Amino acid sequence: MRKGVKATVIGSVFAVMVGGAGYGAFNVVSALDGSDGIGGVSGSTAKKTGPPSSSEVEETTKKFFAAWEGGESVTAASYTNNDAAADLVLESYSGAGHITKVKITPGTATGATVPFTVKATVSYDGKSKPLSYQSQLTVVRGKTTGRALVDWQPTVVHPELKTGDTFVTGESASPAIEAVDRNGTVLTKEKYPSLGPILDELRDKYGDKAGGTPGIELSIKHEAADSADTTLLTLEKGKAGKVRTTLNATAQAAAEKAVTKYSESSIVALQPSTGQVLAIANNRNDGFNAAFLGQLAPGSTMKIISAATLIDTGLTSMNGSAPCPPTATWQSQTFHNLTGLSPDEGASLSDSFARSCNTAFVKFADDVKVDSLTTEAQDRFGLGRDNWKTGIPSFDGSVPASGGPDTAANLIGQGQVQMSPLNMASVTATAKTGTFRQPILVAQSLDGRPLATAKGLSASTSAQLRAMMNRTATSGTAAGIMSGLGGSIGAKTGSAEVDGQSKSNSWFTGYRNDVAAAAMTQDGGHGIDAAGPIVRAVLAAGG
Repeated sequence: MRKGVKATVIGSVFAVMVGGAGYGAFNVVSALDGSDGIGGVSGSTAKKTGPPSSSEVEETTKKFFAAWEGGESVTAASYTNNDAAADLVLESYSGAGHITKVKITPGTATGATVPFTVKATVSYDGKSKPLSYQSQLTVVRGKTTGRALVDWQPTVVHPELKTGDTFVTGESASPAIEAVDRNGTVLTKEKYPSLGPILDELRDKYGDKAGGTPGIELSIKHEAADSADTTLLTLEKGKAGKVRTTLNATAQAAAEKAVTKYSESSIVALQPSTGQVLAIANNRNDGFNAAFLGQLAPGSTMKIISAATLIDTGLTSMNGSAPCPPTATWQSQTFHNLTGLSPDEGASLSDSFARSCNTAFVKFADDVKVDSLTTEAQDRFGLGRDNWKTGIPSFDGSVPASGGPDTAANLIGQGQVQMSPLNMASVTATAKTGTFRQPILVAQSLDGRPLATAKGLSASTSAQLRAMMNRTATSGTAAGIMSGLGGSIGAKTGSAEVDGQSKSNSWFTGYRNDVAAAAMTQDGGHGIDAAGPIVRAVLAAGG
């Protein structure tokens, strides 16, 4: 893993952590309750209440900035409401980060929030480079003593910092890479913002295999051991090694544009004939790669696997019986359909699939064995075995053998089932071709990693799934979204209810010719409301 620096600098990071340990222990109470920093005892002075005054905001900000500029991490941390956490970051700023000559210029305050600009110099081994960025802080009232304090957030020190992160400058352990798509187009996070964390992961894993040489960098060292460092500034460039990905720049651009229209959205597009990933995009406030690592109930998109299970276990077929009553009860839990869906006691599986009838699938819970869905997911679709090796970290899906009410809930993508857009794009690709091909982002030949295998679907089951997905895309719940797309098409809509959310999570998966895609929008509503338009945009762009 790319650690950001070699052994000599790692030692200084250790010293920072040890040096802060005693102080952090002394201030454990303030770290937990967000009360005050050092010097928090106010003696006989009456404790102030209410929001900090403008003069308090100005005074606290001025003292915090002065201590920060002077490299006095303990003092600067004492003006925050979380001494230990602030000290760790600020000490790494001037210590392992080698950031000096700090000049902070405050902007005009808006209430208790103060924007500011930081200009500094990063120096290491005779090499220096200016550093400049903007951030902001908010002054709050300390809970215990009533002091005016900076409300500690890692983003105060740098907007890209997260909890547990620190700074480090030194020779990179992994050389930089130049990532290119399948056609040789250079992929940068400036042009494709969603690829930022993915490019970091590719560098972390393949930088030393791509023929490059390391440079000197200021990086953010993330707390999680399996997270690649984030480069903030390059003091001296190394030689970048080239890493060819399976991505398609056209599909990636379409995915990037599509997710910007819906917050907390993610999409993955695959090539069913090869399993190669064509596009990955996320629009999330937390920067999390939910497209590959998300673990959420997939709602009715799960009915692709459920329908395959019913067919493969001989319980019904595409044209076989699958009645759609108004409600269905399993072990005292009553399941309903979407509002407005009329019952159809004479429905076939194809009818109920295309209309996304929940009760039709729940009615089979009496006959489906507890582990039938799990076996189908693992053996046919390659899910849930924790053995996918895409080239970067990914989640392989989970379809546990759950008893009780979850036996029925799992059939409609609720209960204990968890998926990512990557998983559902793969499910759609397997349904279309009948063959499971483990998704990959970089060629297996680059590192010789073993790929997951599964036996896939019979020709008959695959043909029935394609027919039902095509019907869904042309006259079922996905028809409005897929309208106007030529070629071989199929789709499945989904929505998953989540406790505490006002709206369900929106899911949609579909294919067009040799492109399969799946998207998820948290709190997005029905599948056609948010995830559907995202998938359509990528399918329209082609691969």
